[in-house]
Amino acid sequence: MDLSSIIVAGIAFLGTVFGSYFANNKTTALVTYRLSQLEEKVDKHNHLVERMTKVEGSLGTAWKRIDEIRAELKEVEENE
Repeated sequence: MDLSSIIVAGIAFLGTVFGSYFANNKTTALVTYRLSQLEEKVDKHNHLVERMTKVEGSLGTAWKRIDEIRAELKEVEENE
């Protein structure tokens, strides 16, 4: 083996190492970004679920009140 072959092999090795490192670094950054975006969507969904639970509770109360008003109206109509 001559010196030029060793130098070429060394340069190719360094190119491979740096290329792999930067590709891995880029992939890691992309995965981190996508994970943060997914976390934001999950947080929005969780807040929606919490709000809907409150709305359902309020709706149940409203339906109960409507039933009470209907019963009162029925009593008034029967007394007339």
